[in-house]
Amino acid sequence: MTDVRQASYEEAHQPQAREVGRAEPKEAGEAPKQKQEAETRRRRRPWVFTIGAIVLALLGAAGVYYWLSTRGVVSTDDAFTDGRAITIAPQVAGNVVSLDVTDNEFVHKGQALIHIDPRQYANDQLTAQGVLGTAKAQLGGFSYGAEIARKNFPARLKQAQAQLASAQATEIRAQADYQRQRSLPKQATTQQDVDAATANYQQAQAAVKQAEAQVLEAEPVPQQIGQADEQVSQQKGQIDQAQGRLDQADLNLQWTTVLAPQDGWVTRRNVEMGDYVTAGQQIMSIVAPEVWVTANFKETELYKIKPGQPVKIHVDAYPNLQLKGHVDSIQKGSGSKFTAFPPENATGNFVKIVQRVPVKIVIDSGLDPNTPLPLGLSVEPTVTVK
Repeated sequence: MTDVRQASYEEAHQPQAREVGRAEPKEAGEAPKQKQEAETRRRRRPWVFTIGAIVLALLGAAGVYYWLSTRGVVSTDDAFTDGRAITIAPQVAGNVVSLDVTDNEFVHKGQALIHIDPRQYANDQLTAQGVLGTAKAQLGGFSYGAEIARKNFPARLKQAQAQLASAQATEIRAQADYQRQRSLPKQATTQQDVDAATANYQQAQAAVKQAEAQVLEAEPVPQQIGQADEQVSQQKGQIDQAQGRLDQADLNLQWTTVLAPQDGWVTRRNVEMGDYVTAGQQIMSIVAPEVWVTANFKETELYKIKPGQPVKIHVDAYPNLQLKGHVDSIQKGSGSKFTAFPPENATGNFVKIVQRVPVKIVIDSGLDPNTPLPLGLSVEPTVTVK
């Protein structure tokens, strides 16, 4: 019975013994492997430290170089090329009969750009010339009348005064005859003589009154001469108006040829042969040769920037083009101040935003005549402030 139990016990624990037996060789094989890995890690550790030190040294050197290279400079990527773009617009309306330039063509000051049909304005010029000639002829007649008035009106007054004196003398004589006839006795005169003397006396009185009226009529000599001179002045005003219309007609005729106001390149041309253009209509623009850079620096950087400081300019469109210039001036106002709707910081909630102020940078050297530099190109100016 005891032997049976012993056999059963050995059978029950025999797999465990076999498993333990199999596990012991595995643990024995793993120990050398772990030792080998530890040894490898121990050998690699100095190299890791060395590489890490080298990386840290390179980063430190790069930081020092960046600090040294940017310590005395200020730059921005909010910058672009700028210049003068002159808007061309005709001053008279009409059909375009000649188009003398094309897109991106370089033109000189005074060169013809387009021609507008001049026939209407030539007719207006002829009409204005005729009106002016008529006004000048009428002025001659009024001037002659004024000269006649200076002579006739004083002479007419003197004539009226002389007639008055003659009528007064006749009245005195008729009055004497009348009184004489009245004082004579009836036997010494006749009724017919008395009636004749009375009639002559009354006619003499009437003649005196008539002469006095003529004198009154002829007395305002200065006023009558002044009226004649006023007509001359009015006609001179008519001549001035006619001359003004003629001058305007001459200008309109000249304006039918639209000329370039200065040297530059033709851009944004939107007119063709046969188009009807109106006065003030934009037909093209001319970009002047002078180009500069407008850089919008932050307001916190302005205290470093002064006129005259040297600037290096990198053009995004031409990486190999190295431009040099200097700070010309700083705009007296931020960009937001001159917008169509400037902010009202005194109303509502206020959020502080760093403003940017345009700085004009003049290009001194580096421009290539064969490389176009259009307006509005992105650039990166670097200002040396120290």
